[in-house]
Amino acid sequence: MNQLLETVFQSIQELIGNGVKILPALLIALIIILLTRYAAEFVQRICDRISRHTLKSRSLQLLFCKSSYVLTWVVGVLIASVVAFPGLRLGDIVATLGLGSVAIGFAFQDIFKNFLAGILLLIQEPFCINDQIVVDDYEGTVEQIDIRTTTIRTYNGERVLLPNSTVFTSAVLVRTAFSSRRTDLEVGVDYNTSLPKAAKILEQVTTKVEGVLEEPAPEIDLVEFGDSSINFAVRYWTLPQKREVRHTRTRVIMAIKQAFDEADISIPYPIRSIYFYNQDKYNDYLPASNNAADNKLTRHR
Repeated sequence: MNQLLETVFQSIQELIGNGVKILPALLIALIIILLTRYAAEFVQRICDRISRHTLKSRSLQLLFCKSSYVLTWVVGVLIASVVAFPGLRLGDIVATLGLGSVAIGFAFQDIFKNFLAGILLLIQEPFCINDQIVVDDYEGTVEQIDIRTTTIRTYNGERVLLPNSTVFTSAVLVRTAFSSRRTDLEVGVDYNTSLPKAAKILEQVTTKVEGVLEEPAPEIDLVEFGDSSINFAVRYWTLPQKREVRHTRTRVIMAIKQAFDEADISIPYPIRSIYFYNQDKYNDYLPASNNAADNKLTRHR
């Protein structure tokens, strides 16, 4: 019994002694981790300044800064691990990471998928920060492209976080990809209206509206004979931002209405003609003799 107690006490003393020996290394490793946090933020700020002067693309700037941030953390954690466990070699760490990568890949496949999609979005740059895009049912302005999500601000002032994998695999409509954007506005005129006169008024008025670009020039097309009007299509170009498109469209509609009023050109309402008749005289299901008798009676009257 005494030998068993002595063995237990010796084991406890050895554990305490080893813990005391490892404690300074653990404290140093903890300090390294804390310093790594500030070092990563410092490196990210330095890389941000460098990228602003060397890279024109904001997406590539973000990729450069985030990559430097992650790389600094990886280096710091590796150094802390080597300090905390002196017998641990870099090759052992790499081998451990290789063995665990399969299990980690299955457990965090969505995270890795979004991570890789974010890297590709930042490199390929199908759209940039402040671009206005449409993804599925969401439309708004791109505020940020992170490693995991793409953040857009809707026109209603709401924030939407879209997984990068969804953005990468979906059809994306970039409304601000080019310097101008066309708007098609339908205008109907009465059938008695002189079409050349109406077309000339539409062209002159649209060209003078604030926000309508001179190049490409506005175009006026006749598109169809409507039920109660002949319809024109007024095609003009504006800056691509949603705000510019909405405001310019309002000004164009107001200017066209005022010009048509001054020229005494009416924009007709839908017209329906209704005819009333006596259905008893046109009953197809009565025998022919009855229809003839009814007609004869009607003539005698």
